[in-house]
Amino acid sequence: MSDVNVKAETNAAPLNGTANGNTKLKFDVPFFNIQAMFGDLTAPATARAKANFEQMKATSEEITAALCDACSTNASHAADYGTKVIEISRTNTSSALEFFSQLADARSFADLMTLSTAHGRKTFEAASAQNRELWDLAQKVATETAEPIKNSFNRVLHRAA
Repeated sequence: MSDVNVKAETNAAPLNGTANGNTKLKFDVPFFNIQAMFGDLTAPATARAKANFEQMKATSEEITAALCDACSTNASHAADYGTKVIEISRTNTSSALEFFSQLADARSFADLMTLSTAHGRKTFEAASAQNRELWDLAQKVATETAEPIKNSFNRVLHRAA
């Protein structure tokens, strides 16, 4: 059996009562009003989805503001840190030049050893103090940068819970 030989019967009747090839057929299919049947089910879901999107938008804006604040804080403290590093470099350079000047004035090997020992001790103490200052400044930068982000995420998570 081929497709050509298949005869399909429908319960269609021509709209104008004539049976020629150009007429549109009217089918006897019951009309289902999908919107009326499911409209009451979709309205609450749509409202919930809209509320959720609004909440996500507000949360996103709050987190973005917190990140902007954190970046601003970080930038200002990074400038302070950079200034401190330059200040330390200047101090260490001055100390080295002073040491070389004293070495040039040394008269004996004993004077060289005394100057070297004193300069080494002074340099070690200065480096320890400078490292402590830089460490404290780095901790301050990290804490003050992370604090707004942490607070913002805590607010958002508590609201979501």
